[in-house]
Amino acid sequence: MSPSPVDLGESARKEARAERVFNALVIGAMVLGFVTLLGVAATAATVLARNLNYTDWVAHTYRVDTAIADFRALDERIETARRGYLLSHDERFAAGVNQLKAQIGAQVDFLQKLTVDNPRQQANLVALRQEVAEQFKAIDVSIAFARGGADDSSQFFNDTGVASTRVIRSRADAMEIEEKRLLQARNAERLSSVRWLVTISIIAGLLLLFVAAGSIFVILRYTRDLGVSRAELRRLNVGLEDEVATRTAELQRANDEIQRFAYIVSHDLRAPLVNIMGFTSELEAAAKPLSSLLERAEAEAPAIVAEDARTAVTVDLPESIGFIRASTKKMDRLINAILQLSRQGRRVLAPEAVDMGALLSGVAATLQHRSNELGAEIVLSPNLPTVFSDRLALEQIFSNLIENALKYLKPGRPGRVDVSGDLRGGRVVFDVKDNGRGIDPKDHERVFELFRRAGTQDQPGEGIGLAHVRALAYRLGGTVNVESALDQGATFRVSLPLRLTSSEPSR
Repeated sequence: MSPSPVDLGESARKEARAERVFNALVIGAMVLGFVTLLGVAATAATVLARNLNYTDWVAHTYRVDTAIADFRALDERIETARRGYLLSHDERFAAGVNQLKAQIGAQVDFLQKLTVDNPRQQANLVALRQEVAEQFKAIDVSIAFARGGADDSSQFFNDTGVASTRVIRSRADAMEIEEKRLLQARNAERLSSVRWLVTISIIAGLLLLFVAAGSIFVILRYTRDLGVSRAELRRLNVGLEDEVATRTAELQRANDEIQRFAYIVSHDLRAPLVNIMGFTSELEAAAKPLSSLLERAEAEAPAIVAEDARTAVTVDLPESIGFIRASTKKMDRLINAILQLSRQGRRVLAPEAVDMGALLSGVAATLQHRSNELGAEIVLSPNLPTVFSDRLALEQIFSNLIENALKYLKPGRPGRVDVSGDLRGGRVVFDVKDNGRGIDPKDHERVFELFRRAGTQDQPGEGIGLAHVRALAYRLGGTVNVESALDQGATFRVSLPLRLTSSEPSR
């Protein structure tokens, strides 16, 4: 029995009603999603504004800390100027003292203005002004005492100026501690705000995905030609792969250009540097006839030789030439470092099976003479793993680490450098451990920065070794970190993939 037209019409009406209800639910869900997304966006904007405010306060704290450091430098300079006058009775030092007084006063006023929101620092500055006034008074007394013709050097160590300087340093230390406390608190608030922002961003992303899914569902529901859509999607995917390949090639070319630029710049810097070094030698050669001429003038007509001329020829000129030569030598070393890093960045890695026991034994042998001089020993663990990686890069990494360990041994303590390695979760991890002077935890990342060094600078170097080590390890797909504390030695941990492919890790 066929359905009647009434039944067909009723069925059609039911389907139409169901479709309208469905569409209303979809549209309602989309509207609700967009409204919720707008609310989340408004909340995110509020949190972002708070985070910017916290960031401003953190920047303000750094500014205050810098101003305190500038004040300390000025206070050290005025004490140095006073010492110079007491030792030489040169009025230029006295004039410098007067100039520094004005600068110190202006710096204290600047600090007063910067810390107007901090009652603790305001109280510290009130005391600091009094202590600076006491210091100025003691400086004036000592200079007047020296101008009177007295030459008793004990006066320098017994006057109140030295005590005032110590008190001022302590006060500046207290102000820096206060700023560090504020910095920690403000950083904590800023990080809390950032966490809120991240949470809200995740929620917004999920809601956006929900709305996008609903929109796609509605669009696909009314799409009549699914085959055409799939063909179009395949075409877009092919285009996307081509675009990714094109962009990757562009990035590689840009990276090559940067490396070539670093090489060219460092190479071109050498030409004016060579000129400076040459003219420095010319100045040094010219200084000798001047000195001879001065000696002859002093012998034949001492009255025509002024004290300023004598000082310029015998003291200022040799000292200036020495400074120029030292600076050019340092710049030459820095240029060589840049060239070395540039060359390493261009070198193509050549993975091969490397017996780490044999490689590290060779490194230790090359450093044997140095370790014998220092009375230290290099101990390699047995059965070190074999890795498939670039041999030259590995030699450079571990040569730098072991040489660094020997360089910073603790005086008076028999030196020992232990190198060990094992497999951990599909990677190979090597530890280079020493019993040297150690590294302050706050400097653990600093030591890996280019041209940056930490601790007492009593060893030669330009601060590129560990930066080079980390860059090489990264090219090998690995990482380098340090665990250390002052006077407790240091452990540098190198984590590498067990097998390096011929292509470098993506950046």
